[in-house]
Amino acid sequence: MRWLRGWRKRGGFAQADLYARATIYALLWLAVALQVMFSVTRPVRHSGAPTALIAASCLLAVAQGVYCTSLASGGLAEYLGQTTLSRRLVAFGAGLMVMSLVAVLVLASAVGLRDFPDAAVMLCAAVMPFTMTHSLIVRKRVSALVQLGALVAVCGAVLLLGGDRQLVGACIAGMVCGPAWYAITTRCSAWHLGVMWKLHEAKDVEARLAVAEERLRFGRDLHDVMGRNLAVIALKSELAVQLARRGRPEAVDQMTEVQRMAHEAHREVRDVVRGYRGVDLATELGGAQGVLEAAGIECTVTGPPDGLPADVQSALGWVVREAATNVLRHGDARRCTVAVARSASGATLTVENDGAVGGSGSGASPGTGLAGLRERLTAVDGTLTAGPAPGGRFRLTAEVPLPDTARADPTSAMRTSAPGAAAEAAEESAAETTEEATA
Repeated sequence: MRWLRGWRKRGGFAQADLYARATIYALLWLAVALQVMFSVTRPVRHSGAPTALIAASCLLAVAQGVYCTSLASGGLAEYLGQTTLSRRLVAFGAGLMVMSLVAVLVLASAVGLRDFPDAAVMLCAAVMPFTMTHSLIVRKRVSALVQLGALVAVCGAVLLLGGDRQLVGACIAGMVCGPAWYAITTRCSAWHLGVMWKLHEAKDVEARLAVAEERLRFGRDLHDVMGRNLAVIALKSELAVQLARRGRPEAVDQMTEVQRMAHEAHREVRDVVRGYRGVDLATELGGAQGVLEAAGIECTVTGPPDGLPADVQSALGWVVREAATNVLRHGDARRCTVAVARSASGATLTVENDGAVGGSGSGASPGTGLAGLRERLTAVDGTLTAGPAPGGRFRLTAEVPLPDTARADPTSAMRTSAPGAAAEAAEESAAETTEEATA
C-alpha cells in the first residue's frame, strides 16, 4: 500500500511521466524475459546444445535489456528536446542487438531449426529492445527501414541455416507484429509524454507571465502613486526654500505640508504593496485641482463624477492623477480644464491644458504613464487618446462604456471644487505662490 500512497501523492504530470516510462520499460523487459525463457525451454535443454551457448543467449538478452533501458531513457530525453543522445551509444546498442541475434541463431541451429519453432519468437525478442529506443531518435521512415532491414537479415539467416518456409513465415509475422508494434507503442507513449511536457511547460510559462504581469502592475501603480506626490513635494520644497531665504515664516507651513505629503505617499505605497488601494474619482478631481492651483495653474473641473460604477471611477481616477502629474512635469501650463461627461453610452473624461512644448504637453514623454493608463482602461473596455489640440494646447480624452444598469441621461456640467482640508491647503498654497510671484 505504500506504493499506492506514493502514487497518489504525485501530481498529474508526474503520474503521466511515470506511467509512460514504466510502460516502455515494461515492454522492453518483457522482450528480454521472452528471450531468456525460450532459451531454457525443454527443447533447448534436451537438445544437447552447449550450456555455454545457452548462458550466452541469456546473458546477452539481460545485458541488452540493461543497456537499452538506459538508452531508452536517453531516447526519451532527446524526443522531448532535453538533450541529444550520443550516436556512439546508439551504435553500441545496435552491436548488442546483433550479438544477441547471432547467439539466438547459433542456439537455434544447434537445437535444429525444424525442431525448434519457437526460434522465431526468440529472434523477434532479440530485436525488440533496440528498435524501441531507435524509434525515438530517428524519423518514422528511418525506423521502418531499419526494421525492414532486420527482417530481411533474419529471414535470410534462417534460410541459410536450413529453416523451412513455415519458420520464415513465422519470422515475418513475428517481426511485423513484434518489433513494429513495439516501435509504434513506444512512439505513442513518447508522444503522449511530450504533450504532457508541453502542458507542464505552458503552466510554468503562465505562472512566470503572471508574476511578470504583477510586477508590471506594481510598477505602474507605484509610478501613478508616487509621480504626483513627488512632483508636489518638489514644488512645495522649492517654494519653502525661496520663502526661507526671504525670511518668511510661511516656509515652516510649506515644509509641514511637505512632511504631511511624504507620510501620505508612504501610506499609499504600503497600500499599493498590499494590493488593496482604490481610487475615488471625486477625490482625485479635487486633489488634481488643488495640486495644479498650488503650482499656479488655473484649474477648472466640470461635470458630476457621482453615479459611476466603482471600476469606471477607479480607471478615470487614475487618468486624472496621471494627467495632473504630466501637466506639472511637462510644458509650461497656465490653464487646465478637466471635464467629466456622461451620455447614454458611457462616460468621457477630458483633460486639456495650454503651454504645450512642441505640441506635446502633458503627454510629452512616451514613458510608462500613458501606457499604464491604456492598460487600466482596457480592463473596463475603455480607450485613451492623447495629442495636440488647436491653439498650442494638449488634450487627453478617456472614454469608458457604461453597463446598461449604470447608464443614465446626460447631466449638465457643473463646477466642482476640492472639498475639505485638501482644498483649503491648496488655496493657501496658491495664494502664497501668487504673493511670491507678485513680490
